[in-house]
Amino acid sequence: MPLPVNTDISHFAVVSAMITPAFFLTATSSLLATSNARLSRIVDRMRLDIAELKHPDRAESRGDLRARIALHRKRSRLVLASVRLLYGAVTAFVGTSLAIAMDSVLVWHIDLLPLVLAVAGVLLMLVASICLGREARMALGMLEADLDRQLARDNVGSDGTAPR
Repeated sequence: MPLPVNTDISHFAVVSAMITPAFFLTATSSLLATSNARLSRIVDRMRLDIAELKHPDRAESRGDLRARIALHRKRSRLVLASVRLLYGAVTAFVGTSLAIAMDSVLVWHIDLLPLVLAVAGVLLMLVASICLGREARMALGMLEADLDRQLARDNVGSDGTAPR
């Protein structure tokens, strides 16, 4: 499609450059949605353990419940830290788009600002991903411990077979 006669090609370049951070925004939004869902599940599990702690007649020992609640608290703090970092990344990526637009309009050049904001956003995403990885490792450890407890309660070996 031919361009209109008076169209300045640089405007298309600016719009293209402003769209690039949108890909990072999409990835960050996906991580945010996942993180919020994880936080919700952690809180639900912690509430169940707290409710069970109020019933001393249950088979679960109070020490085990308190330890699980403490792990839930650590997990929730990690996920909450990652959510904060991801919101910071969203802010940095939106700032990147705005800085690109401002740089093209204003007579004084702020060439490094979009780059600095984009790098900051990527670094925030990296740290958030590390926090989520640590939380996932803790969740797996809790799952393994729950499975071992259930197998011991059912008198089943760790390989899933009944002892002889």
